[in-house]
Amino acid sequence: MNGEDYKDRPDIINSIINGLERYNPEAVPALEEYLGQQCEERFVDCNANRTLLKLYQLNPDRIKDEVITNTLVKTITQFPGTQFTLALHLINPTAAVQGELGEAVQKLRSLNSLLEGCEYARFWATLDSDDLYADLVADISGFEDLVRQRIALLTAQACREVSLANMEAWLGLDGEAATKKFITETSRWTIDESRKVAIVPKNPENEAKKTEIREDVSVDMFSRVIKRAWEVSA
Repeated sequence: MNGEDYKDRPDIINSIINGLERYNPEAVPALEEYLGQQCEERFVDCNANRTLLKLYQLNPDRIKDEVITNTLVKTITQFPGTQFTLALHLINPTAAVQGELGEAVQKLRSLNSLLEGCEYARFWATLDSDDLYADLVADISGFEDLVRQRIALLTAQACREVSLANMEAWLGLDGEAATKKFITETSRWTIDESRKVAIVPKNPENEAKKTEIREDVSVDMFSRVIKRAWEVSA
């Protein structure tokens, strides 16, 4: 779920990550191209992307701000978790707070914090509040859809039913019709029209489980307690 290692990672990228090439600056172009593929094809390989950021850290002359922001945006789609923070720690602290890159990093940090805090409605409002946000996510194909799918997945793990009004706000969709379409076609949930709620199918995370607490007490334990009581009274 956390996008750490992509199952169909190309052999050349595997050899870079798992060998001495991970320290070779000449590996940068291959990793940059692989990141571009991730942005276009809607998958993520956080381990490979951190290798690229590490090479940037070791070779500042090769840094490309757009690549750094694209890497951070890809990690945002993996909320909740530590992927964004792990990537952020590989960026030069000075660069992360100064200039255009610093501004971009701060805005992406805000978006990630809102998603981590389950403040989904505020996330969509923030995303729409500044054109810079649109520029930052422009290279990530289907960014909004990926976030919506993640929100729906997390909701399904916690709930059995949710009001359509809440889902509309959480998914950042325009109107009930768009919300119903996403719920039924993308998430494969059903809708109770009479109550205006989305019904989430049972799954291992949202299904109520009976908990049994057993305490095994042996006769020998009772005998020790009774013996102790007689000793104290004596």
